Amino acid sequence: MAHKRGRLVGWVLLLLAVAIAGAAAATPRQLFLVTQAPVTLTNHHGELLTGNYSVNLLWYGRFTPAQRATVADFLLSMSSPSAAAEAAAVSGGPAAPSVASWWATTARYHPGAARLSLGRQVLDASLSLGRRLSETSLAALAARLSPHRGSIAVVITAPDVLVDGFCLSHCGLHASATSAAAAAATASPAATRGRGRFAYAWVGNAAEQCPGECAWPFHQPAYGPQAPPLVSPNADVGMDGIIINLATLLAGAVTNPYGGGYFQGPTEAPLEAVTACTGMFGAGAYPGYPGQLPVDAATGASYNAVGVAGRRFLLPAMWDPKTSQCSTLV
Repeated sequence: MAHKRGRLVGWVLLLLAVAIAGAAAATPRQLFLVTQAPVTLTNHHGELLTGNYSVNLLWYGRFTPAQRATVADFLLSMSSPSAAAEAAAVSGGPAAPSVASWWATTARYHPGAARLSLGRQVLDASLSLGRRLSETSLAALAARLSPHRGSIAVVITAPDVLVDGFCLSHCGLHASATSAAAAAATASPAATRGRGRFAYAWVGNAAEQCPGECAWPFHQPAYGPQAPPLVSPNADVGMDGIIINLATLLAGAVTNPYGGGYFQGPTEAPLEAVTACTGMFGAGAYPGYPGQLPVDAATGASYNAVGVAGRRFLLPAMWDPKTSQCSTLV
């Protein structure tokens, strides 16, 4: 998950994307020697998500309360711009960028400004659809959250759940469906309560299956330069990897929800707001090196954003339409 820097200008990240029925994927890191292509996302003038959206979560498999709290706090932090300043006041140090300031970049995508908040959470520890899931299964699970146009349904799978294409071609995906399709997929009257088209996403916990692919830079990479991994800010490689991929997918979901928003490349394999900048976390990032990042003196963990209750996160660079550059928080 990296980009270029000076002497390695010939290196870029080649993104492998899997797109089925308009889905966009968060993909693993794979490095190749190719010519650097400019990052320029085109506005295809399709609909973007604007206004207030609740992010509803379905936890598929077993997760500890601490793991669920990591994701919940990340989503709560998106609408808490003062969190970083409050944390700095407690620690006596300088204020780090907030999660909300990272998310604010999406408002620059015309006509952007989707405000996200934490919605309902559903637990499915019994693996009701089995341990092996297809993309159709993921859509069916998302439909259980009674999705509608004012919400984004997110399915998070546990480390022992196998999802078609996971690790091999993607770490997660975002897509859309209609209420009728959701009802048909689940045969559930609850799914019919949603109206129109809705957005959903899935992200997997890669701690056991492919941490080098989907939890880098918190694990030794599977490909490319073998730099030492960073210490994860929440002491959980799998969950901190989920935060990176969830952030990637939510940015894509609001700026290109239905395949006609902002992206570069073919519609079946688009580079979106964050996937166009994959692997960049701090200044000076290049393939195999995430960039210059603050390090917690007590734990040695790397981060670049602070959220509610002083919780720290590592968030990926996002393409800024005002500057036409991949923008990092630090």
